[in-house]
Amino acid sequence: MSNEFSSKIKKIAVIGAGTMGPGITQSFASGGFSVNIWEPDEKNRKLAKTRIYDGLKVSKEQGLLGDADIDEIYERVHFASSLKEAVSDVQFIMETIVEKEDIKRSFYKELADIIPKDIIVASNTSALNIFEVVPKELLPQQIIAHWYGPAQLIPLVEVIKSEEAPQEFADEAVAMLKQCGKVPVQMKKFIRGYIVNRLLQCINREVFFLLDNGYCTAEDIDFAAKMSFIPRAMVLGICKKIDFGGVDMSINNYKNHSYQLPPEEGLPKTLIKMEEERAFGIKTGKGFYDYEGQDIDALLEKRDMQLAEAYKLADKFIKDPV
Repeated sequence: MSNEFSSKIKKIAVIGAGTMGPGITQSFASGGFSVNIWEPDEKNRKLAKTRIYDGLKVSKEQGLLGDADIDEIYERVHFASSLKEAVSDVQFIMETIVEKEDIKRSFYKELADIIPKDIIVASNTSALNIFEVVPKELLPQQIIAHWYGPAQLIPLVEVIKSEEAPQEFADEAVAMLKQCGKVPVQMKKFIRGYIVNRLLQCINREVFFLLDNGYCTAEDIDFAAKMSFIPRAMVLGICKKIDFGGVDMSINNYKNHSYQLPPEEGLPKTLIKMEEERAFGIKTGKGFYDYEGQDIDALLEKRDMQLAEAYKLADKFIKDPV
């Protein structure tokens, strides 16, 4: 990884090794940082050790690590036996524990009692306003660093500082993330859902309106998206696409009421049916698509390989924008 970004952070603690922790740990270690990872659940702790090492091997195969030595990177990861050990002598704490308010409150209360005031504390929370959850004494050092999964592949990280935290803390986090090859976006202030999840929720609302009312199939939606606005967005994004199409067109669409949002009617019928059938996606063998009998690990590996190629192309376009 490039050393072009100057970060004062040398050692990081990742708290939580469930869904996001291993990929985030891999990213930090690949960026040259020493990482303490702590996970109270023994099963998740064992899985994390395998997932981090396997993730490094896959990243090497994808050409994302260049000539980096996998074992050398993996040796930067230390599996701590306690929270106190994990946060000892670190400059940055990345919290990735389960998304339950009571558990996070309990964790942050314990954390506040054992860390000094100059450590930057970041949460990966997706749904909670963490600034309303943490103890008041932690707010001057609290930020959000919201990653997307798989964390070792997707470059975007949304960064937001608390009102009480100095701008220096957010700048430090951005520099550190850039050193890991990430593309952080620093938001001006907190809003639930951040940028991407809010955009996706709008899209999801339309998806279920179309499905519930029989306008098309899930396959039709995926095909149309992949053959239109998704590749176009790699070149133009969202706002620049409006520039190229003509801002006056968007103005006229609003004035003419050429589009109206579907009504909010609670849980969509499509999701009610899927909940009844426990069609929760690849984890249950069926979602919008049928995965019965398929090798899920092979599917995930193929997904990661294709994502890596897509993000390489996106990076190329970002570095030479239209």
